[in-house]
Amino acid sequence: MENKDFEAVKAQALEQLLKGESLFGEGGALAPLLKEVLDAALEAEMDQHLDEEQRLNGNKRNGHKSKTVKTSHGPIELKTPQDRNSKFEPQLIKKRQTILAESLEPRILGMYGLGMSYRDISKHVDEMYGMTLSPSVLTEITDRIMPKVTEWRNRPLEEVYPIIWLDAMHYKVHQDHRVVKKAVYNIMAISKTGHKEILGVYLSESEGANFWLQVLTDLHERGLKDMLIVCTDNLSGFSKAIQSMYPKAEVQKCLVHQIRNTLKYTASKDQKEVVKDMKKIYKADTKELGQKALEDMCKKWQTKYPKVTESWTRNWDEL
Repeated sequence: MENKDFEAVKAQALEQLLKGESLFGEGGALAPLLKEVLDAALEAEMDQHLDEEQRLNGNKRNGHKSKTVKTSHGPIELKTPQDRNSKFEPQLIKKRQTILAESLEPRILGMYGLGMSYRDISKHVDEMYGMTLSPSVLTEITDRIMPKVTEWRNRPLEEVYPIIWLDAMHYKVHQDHRVVKKAVYNIMAISKTGHKEILGVYLSESEGANFWLQVLTDLHERGLKDMLIVCTDNLSGFSKAIQSMYPKAEVQKCLVHQIRNTLKYTASKDQKEVVKDMKKIYKADTKELGQKALEDMCKKWQTKYPKVTESWTRNWDEL
């Protein structure tokens, strides 16, 4: 590229950048550069394909074939090299592939995971990238990446993790023309090397100890033999489900969940005073002082909020 051409491209790129326009899309300043890179990559693949064995068998180049490929930056017309024996199978952009899906897959999968319909996704992609994608194309893209997700979900785990968090996230989605609640079971761990790791993500209609037992069984089958400390919420039967699979694990209840559950059953006018009494329990310097603060709290609030005092007493007894 000559210097004057470079200056012209730079000026055009700056102007489009300030306007918020795509530099690689149709009419973009850098669109020719993207095309050159993809064309060069295809040529390099052909050079690698036509090795000595292929040439000895009489195979050689046989011109080019034009193909328009849709990308997240807009359509690009490429020249795919051809060989005489029609044995060339490009990997960057495969035969009959008309969409450079790598740039779109993460976005489409993310929108699909949020519960958006194919029609909503197609409309969003059209508005953002000027590309009209049919439901069949979207299905092809999601189907292509789902095996990778399945492989990740079933990967082998380490035998021991020092700390594991088990919790469920609740959300609402549109299903069969109505809004329903779902629960996503998340398992995060700290490995023996001190790194965070997501062990698994599971989907269910609601959160319950029975389903958590299925999750723990799956983790065990994937190689997880023991966990030292397990952090959970105050879900009924959760601790028993954990200890049925990992009897040596120490179950640590989440204090944040305990406080939230307490305030849920406490009238707003009493919450400030209840919180003050709770702090005396979990901020106590010794277990004895914590026990005394718990007894004082129960005497004060047991008649008015029996569920609150029962919950704190039960969890204290499990320490």
